[in-house]
Order: sequence, then C-alpha cells, then structure tokens
Amino acid sequence: MMERIDLAPLLREAVATSYTDLVTRPTGVLIRSRIEARIAASPFPFALLDFTSIGLLDFSCADEVVAKLLLGDDGARPRFVVLRGVSESHRDALDHVLEHRQLTIVALAAQDLRPCLLGLRTPDLLTAFDAANRIGPGDAHRLAETLGWTVERAADALQSLALRRLIHAAGGTFRPLPLL
Repeated sequence: MMERIDLAPLLREAVATSYTDLVTRPTGVLIRSRIEARIAASPFPFALLDFTSIGLLDFSCADEVVAKLLLGDDGARPRFVVLRGVSESHRDALDHVLEHRQLTIVALAAQDLRPCLLGLRTPDLLTAFDAANRIGPGDAHRLAETLGWTVERAADALQSLALRRLIHAAGGTFRPLPLL
C-alpha cells in the first residue's frame, strides 16, 4: 500500500488561493511540511506525490518540496517516495535540483505510467532500474543473467538503487517500488 498525496489540494490549503503553480521557496517550505506530516502519520513506507494538477514548478519549490524531502529522511523509518504526473517542465526543474544535490527519485510521466529516474543517473543505474522494473522481484544473480553482467556488477547496481530508495530490498531480494 502507498500513501497518495495530491499536491494541488495541499497547495490550496497552504496558501489559501486557487492557483496551481508551485513557486517561491516559502510556498515550497509550507508544502514540504504538510507532506512530511502526512508521511509521518501514514502506516505505509511508500508515498506517491501527485503533480498531475500542478502547473508551473520553479527551481526553488522543486528544491524545497522534493530535494529537501529526500534529504530530510533520517533513515529511522524507511521512506520511499515516487512522483506521479510529472510534466516536461516539472521534469526540467526536478532534474536540475536533484542532480545538483546528487539525489535520484522515481517518477511517472504525465503522459504514461512508465517509471523513470530523475536527478543523478549513471548508465548502470538506469539499466539496472529498467531491468528490475521489467523483470520484477529477484536478486543479483537474476539481474546479472538478464543483463549479461557479472553478479558483482549487478549486486553493486542493485545496492546503489536500494541505497537511493529507488527499489525495495529485503532479505537479498530486490523489488520494484509499487507505483499505483
């Protein structure tokens, strides 16, 4: 199960207006604090931030809402965050701030529901992420066999994905994040 957080109603509540643009750092701080409260109260380790009804997303809000949310994860309770309804303009702002902070997140584009990575990406990270989502749960041996890699290379890629909370790891098995 996953906690779904629609950002448009949070924005309306936080700034008491009907506009749908996430702009200015103070607005981002307000939205992030509401997201953090929702995540803290949720029994689920997975959160889906829905950008579908958000118009403009500027760099300062992308930094406050997404990058600082990821940076604020103290690890006491594992937290996995997925973005949904990400438009091309959202993607540009998110990619910029996440790369700058050397962070990565799973996103679902507004046009389709195929998962992709935003932010810091390496070729091995991208290849392993795509394969893990395509083949489903498995271990380093399964990924290595699928990609024609060594088990060590597959294990390193899976470990990198797990440390960035882009896949879920438990008992030597790696699972794609639930996306809906």
